Amino acid sequence: MRRLLIGYDIGSSSVKATLLDADTGKVVASEGLPKVEMTISAPQKDWAEQDPDMWWKYIIDTTHAIVKGGNIQKGELKAIGISYQMHGLVCVDKNGKVIRPSIIWCDSRAVGIGNKAFEELGEEYCLPHLLNSPGNFTASKLNWVKENEPELFAKIHKIMLPGDYIAMKLSGEIKTSETGLSEGIFWDFKSNGLSKKLLEYYGIDESLIADVVPSFSFQGKVNSEASEILGIETGVPITYRAGDQPNNAFSLNVLEEGELATTAGTSGTVYGVSTRAVYDPKSRVNTFVHVNHKQEDPKYGVLLCVNGTGILNSWLKKLLGGESISYPEMNDMAAQVPIGSEGLKFIPFGNGVERIMENKSVDAHLSGINLLKHDKRHVLRAGQEGIVASLTYGFSIMKDMGLNLNTVKAGRANMFLSPLFREAFVNMNDVTLELYDTDGSQGAARGAGIGAGIYASPKEAFQGLEKLASKEPDPSLVIAYKEVYESWLDALKKVQ
Repeated sequence: MRRLLIGYDIGSSSVKATLLDADTGKVVASEGLPKVEMTISAPQKDWAEQDPDMWWKYIIDTTHAIVKGGNIQKGELKAIGISYQMHGLVCVDKNGKVIRPSIIWCDSRAVGIGNKAFEELGEEYCLPHLLNSPGNFTASKLNWVKENEPELFAKIHKIMLPGDYIAMKLSGEIKTSETGLSEGIFWDFKSNGLSKKLLEYYGIDESLIADVVPSFSFQGKVNSEASEILGIETGVPITYRAGDQPNNAFSLNVLEEGELATTAGTSGTVYGVSTRAVYDPKSRVNTFVHVNHKQEDPKYGVLLCVNGTGILNSWLKKLLGGESISYPEMNDMAAQVPIGSEGLKFIPFGNGVERIMENKSVDAHLSGINLLKHDKRHVLRAGQEGIVASLTYGFSIMKDMGLNLNTVKAGRANMFLSPLFREAFVNMNDVTLELYDTDGSQGAARGAGIGAGIYASPKEAFQGLEKLASKEPDPSLVIAYKEVYESWLDALKKVQ
């Protein structure tokens, strides 16, 4: 009999489910929905919300697809793992009903609240204890609800992150994780528990926080209601949960000091592992608990995040033809233009406030336009080079924190499907890039296998992980892309 694992990845663009054979490490079936990006509602400027029940709808639909595609038999499904978009706020009442739409990761409404908290609590507390400014994270978003929607706040029984909500829908149990609380800036790294000082400052009762479970552990089991809806057996345990960036790093077997993972989906990230509780004094990059963190063997994840990456490429696609043009066609067009896009530069910061810009709203800018020279090919190339330049800007901050940035791992997906993007990334940052056949839902399935005890170690869990390619920097291209970056920095200074 097969031993099968399900991994879910709840993003802001789509929900993906993967059915993995635990013994071979190979994918049996997978599905991602919707086929176009999920709706993000923006009722006001700099707001970003989603309906948690929309995520659940796509969990149902993707599960039906992989159950059918994998022909799951009774007794084969052994465990479920969940990855989810970080920093989102889900509020439910005592009946588990959602009180208001989720305030998601790219929502900027709580920036002022977090900045004020950082000033009044003081960096002497925030940096060593929280490793971050409270910033625009989940705790500050909850305080925004408290201050602006007091009637709704009074109804809150528990708050959750997006993955916690899906786990509740599967099991009926409300739980969270240490890594999840750290990403919400609820965790005190000195006391290794909830930050009572931050909760007291925001006037948030500790009872609103769910019980804490380790990332790899028994966290509940599929109840009869979810079983009937999804078409899977009751009693299947949920044994792993993590935010999308710690999980992406886990998916790429990035678990030890000095290892790095990167993504370039809606947002772009670089995530490095450290055994030291390092922090950036300006909180431009952020430190959280990694999935394999233990008090006696600490592992911290240092996250660089740029909001305006793949969303810029998606915007360009819509602008230049929508369904009539494909991403491969866009990549081919961009490659027809020389390095540097003949002086055209794209600042991609058009998706809310940017952490690496100290939580400022810089917006997106296209500069250096020559009406006699530039066409859509230049715009496409400048877009990709601008995205890489923004990540390079963040790289410089991570280097200043003492992180070793030599080899970076990525799944061959999203922007990394573009040969031009890969070339620019490798040479502008002077790093080796390793590409793997994996994604967040596969990682969540492997995590479920570890949490359920099917795998004794990550080494066993990643036996089926396939490296597709490795790309080294070219010294001549490193020089050329360094010039592109310096020119991009000059353009950035003009718009700040």
